[in-house]
Amino acid sequence: MFRSRAEDKVKEAGFDPRRLPPGQYLTEKWPVLHAGHVPAIDIDRWELKVWGEVENPVTLSFAELTALPVTEVVRDIHCVTRWSRFDVPYRGVHWRDLAALVRPTADARFAVAHADQGYSANVPIEAIEDDGALICWEADGAPLTPDHGFPVRLMIPSKYFWKSTKWLTGIELLAHDRPGFWERYGYNNNADYGAEERYAGF
Repeated sequence: MFRSRAEDKVKEAGFDPRRLPPGQYLTEKWPVLHAGHVPAIDIDRWELKVWGEVENPVTLSFAELTALPVTEVVRDIHCVTRWSRFDVPYRGVHWRDLAALVRPTADARFAVAHADQGYSANVPIEAIEDDGALICWEADGAPLTPDHGFPVRLMIPSKYFWKSTKWLTGIELLAHDRPGFWERYGYNNNADYGAEERYAGF
């Protein structure tokens, strides 16, 4: 019944209902969900570190990050709390342009995104190599707001949205997988929204 009602609303909005993953509903809003408080970040002191299984670890200021080639993407995003938003525009740096600087080693198979307040989220390296994945500082045509991750967040549309780390401070490449914050609290490690991989054991 939920699926039928959710699909009806997608049709009413003029979209193909097949775009809506199982268990989701469509919204035009961008709900705000996170653990902890919204940090006050001084953009002039903010840095992004990339390290681990790389030949050339780097630390970039916001000005240095935004001086890299800029990519613009439009993708659907899907939250584990069941909302989906279609055609979200965002811009930032694609991983390939950072990879050219840091030169990942042949052992780099996983990425852990680190953020303010000790938050982290893990993904296979293929997730950040995806064409839709960006290290992002703008969405909906404007700079990110503090509650959506100012100044920089990950956008990983191939996974449930908790993998799209807000308030990003670092990307660590690893040869082995290491669960992040929500994964240690029982969320599914893979987070495939097409398979409804919301929680561990499902």
